Amino acid sequence: MKTMTCKQMGGPCDVAFHGNTADEVIKAQDKHLKEAVASGDETHESALKAMQGRWKNPLRGLGWYRKTKKDFAALPDD
Repeated sequence: MKTMTCKQMGGPCDVAFHGNTADEVIKAQDKHLKEAVASGDETHESALKAMQGRWKNPLRGLGWYRKTKKDFAALPDD
C-alpha cells in the first residue's frame, strides 16, 4: 500500500489517499474533489475542472495519468 496526497495529484490540499495501485488513489482523489466542491469548498473547484477537462483532451489526460502512475510507483510502501 502507498499514499499520495491531493496536492501530489494536482489538488490544493494535503488530504492523503491510500491504495495498492495508482488507479485506487486516483479514484479516491476524484471522489474527494467532487465531494469537496459539492460541499462548497471553492479551493478544489479548479482542480475538479482540470480533472474533468483532462478527459476532454485525451493526450493531455493520458500524460497526467502516466505521470501520476510513475509518481505512485516511485513512492515507498507504507
